[in-house]
Order: sequence, then structure tokens, then C-alpha cells
Amino acid sequence: MFNINGYRVLVTASSRGMGYGIAKVLVREGCRVVINGRNKERLEKSVEKLRNIGSSEVYGVQADLTIREDVERLVDETINYLGGLDALVYVTGPPRPGYSSELSLEDWEYAVNLLIKSALWLTYKALPYLEKSKNPSITYLTSIAVKEPIPNIALSNTLRISIHGLAKTLAKELGPKGIRVNTVLPGYIMTDRVKQLIEDRTRRENKSEEEIIKEITTEIPLRRIGEPEEVGYLVAYLISPYASYINGASIPVDGGRLKSIF
Repeated sequence: MFNINGYRVLVTASSRGMGYGIAKVLVREGCRVVINGRNKERLEKSVEKLRNIGSSEVYGVQADLTIREDVERLVDETINYLGGLDALVYVTGPPRPGYSSELSLEDWEYAVNLLIKSALWLTYKALPYLEKSKNPSITYLTSIAVKEPIPNIALSNTLRISIHGLAKTLAKELGPKGIRVNTVLPGYIMTDRVKQLIEDRTRRENKSEEEIIKEITTEIPLRRIGEPEEVGYLVAYLISPYASYINGASIPVDGGRLKSIF
């Protein structure tokens, strides 16, 4: 569908959740994919499931994105498996939820490594290989929270915005080299993170999960929570030749929840 058969792609934080949904779409499209996670057992199971979906190559590399040495090894092993890199798809697990008053400085320091430094480490390490590709791209996943802060996720609200500054800067700097850089802003997507936020709200507000889900979906014009693969379809398009003139864009996948015009 997207003309990306044979593309060499690294998808980080992809042993489950949104990253896994993206990898699933890419494997179906014939990409050669490396997925990543911290939990070895979960990672191995995810690789096995993805290999059963399509005939393309799928590999797993265990690495912690908050540790620079792990990130650099992740890229090295990706190149060993794939022989090069056409697309970097940057996904991270979520930081701790909570209001600013509930967070410690240690929470902030960890989140900086997870949400900002990891992107820098990956980008710097991957760029020399992307420059050798005929169709190179970087896609960063962030959150609609960068446009409209969401209650109880102060870390994401604050830190993910930096990735948009990075993406816009790189889009201008790397465009002359043919490397396109874009960001995707997921809204409420049915992942463990959203389930965690729903459970947190049931505790704080003394409501049932059904009530919280109804309140969430009422704010979404499409009246439902999205699925990880629906984010994957956009990512597949953005790394494809059909998106050859899309660079520096920030695209929400939120069912229309964002109220802002820009």
C-alpha cells in the first residue's frame, strides 16, 4: 500500500503498545524492522509474533533508552542486522504520571533522559547511516499534550515539547540532504499508558472505569479511543515516497480531540 517494501526501519520502545502497533503495520508492508524494549522476555515474544505476520525480517534488541551506551549499542546492532537504515521511528515509553507538586527532582531527571536525551543520542548515532539512504526519514512520536496540556502528566506536558523544537530544527538543517523529519502527536490510543491514566483517574475521582472512558470519549469527536495500528498507518505513510514533500510537519492522530486551530 505504501511502497515501502524492503525499507530498513528501527522502531524504538516497540515490544508493546504504540511502538508495537507501528512495527506491526511496517512488517505487513514488507519493511525489514528492528524493534526494541527493556524486557527481554516480552521483546522475544513480540519478535516472534511479528515474524508470524509477514515474511519480512524482524529483529529485537534489548536496550534501555535512558542509558546512552544502550542507545548507541541499539543503533550498532540495528546496522548489523539490516546493513543500513532508511527510517528512524522514535517512540518512548511514558514517564511517571502525576501533577508537578507530586513529582521529585529525580522524576524530572529520569524523564529528561527518557524524553529528550534519548532522542538526541539516537539521532546523532543514526544520522551517518540515514545520510547513505535513498529515502531517509526520521519520525518522532510525542503527544497532543504538547499543544494542549493534559491534567496529571506534567512530565510529558513539559518535556515532549523539546522534541518539536528538535524536529523543526532538523527538518531545516537536514532537508538539503534529503532527510525528512516529522512528528506525530497521538491522542488517546488504547495502550497500557492510557489504561494507567484511566485507573489513576478512577482512584482520584472515585469513579468507575466506564465513567472515565465515557468522559474521555465524549471529548473526542469520533467518540472512541484509537488503536496503535491507526498511528502506524500514518507513520508508514510519512516514511514512504508518497510523503516526499512532507517535512517539518506535526500531525495529530487524535480523532479530532485537539481544540486548537494550529
